[in-house]
Amino acid sequence: MTQDERWDAHWREIMDFIKKNHRNPSKHCPEERNMHNWWKQQKKLFNANALSDDRIDRFNQLLAIGEQYRHINQYL
Repeated sequence: MTQDERWDAHWREIMDFIKKNHRNPSKHCPEERNMHNWWKQQKKLFNANALSDDRIDRFNQLLAIGEQYRHINQYL
């Protein structure tokens, strides 16, 4: 499996998770921790402009859907 195929698999896994559960992966749930860490690492690369153009477009899609289900602290 190439790096691009692995990246696509992670991307697809998180997109499916968000669409199914209507929330982002949690760092507190052991089953979701790998997805959360991958997302966090990709965000760092995105902010450092270290992602390829194709990955930037797809990661923007992920950020957009993730923003819809972002956790909002109700005790502000």
